[in-house]
Amino acid sequence: MRRIAYILFFVLSVSFSQQNLKHEVYFETDKYDILSTELNRLLLFLNQLEELDIEKISIYGFTDDRGSDAYNERLSQQRADAIKAVIAENEFEESLITNVDGKGKILLRIIKESDVQKIRGLNRKVEIIVTPKIKEPEVVKTENKKPSTKDILKGDVKEGDKILIENLLFKTGYSYLLPESKKVLDEIAEVLVERKELYFTIEGHVCCTQGTRDALDRKTNKPNLSVARAKYVYDYLARKGVNPRRMRYMGMRRKFPLGGEAKYDRRVEIVINRIVPVD
Repeated sequence: MRRIAYILFFVLSVSFSQQNLKHEVYFETDKYDILSTELNRLLLFLNQLEELDIEKISIYGFTDDRGSDAYNERLSQQRADAIKAVIAENEFEESLITNVDGKGKILLRIIKESDVQKIRGLNRKVEIIVTPKIKEPEVVKTENKKPSTKDILKGDVKEGDKILIENLLFKTGYSYLLPESKKVLDEIAEVLVERKELYFTIEGHVCCTQGTRDALDRKTNKPNLSVARAKYVYDYLARKGVNPRRMRYMGMRRKFPLGGEAKYDRRVEIVINRIVPVD
């Protein structure tokens, strides 16, 4: 009976661990700056996490076997901190990062003398372990249907109204829309072309940065993602026939988080500035 229980525990442990996603970033000797090739690999890994509901992210830094224990512990922590900074800049909620630990050196296990440098190179690393949330059975709820952004703009709006553009989904870390969201903007553009009396500002918001800082636009590598997203919407509406003189755009960085899930802070809003009657 004990043997059966042990086997069951082992199988469950393995199946759970298989859910974790792991990535390693490698460093040069005595360095904690991230090489451009390693940064690109890391960003590709982060792209794969876009659709994942994350429970936690653990970051562990390591060094090779050379140097004192104190030096290696400090360097491994600096490497872990450098990776944390990149993840936080790329629209991942910082509260998800539960462990950022420098583990010091990895002892050298020599198989062949010729492999020493290669093994040391593989030991100078940071391990990133991403644990997804375990999906619970979905409960179907019946709710009163909220009016769409299109319907709100068609209705009775007034100066000062702030209207959230629902279902506007951007690729994580970038200022361009996922294909399914273009239909949303097409519908909004159609209404705004007709409602020539509305003058408005397009406000872009981001999530998951420290304080009120803006997020990093991975395309340009500039910390202005909220501005870039607002401008994307501005340019899109202009191409669809909305008069640019009626529009402005602004990046609001992370000044106004909503306090709920991170995905709701990645948003674009339309603020009605003026309503000028048209003859």
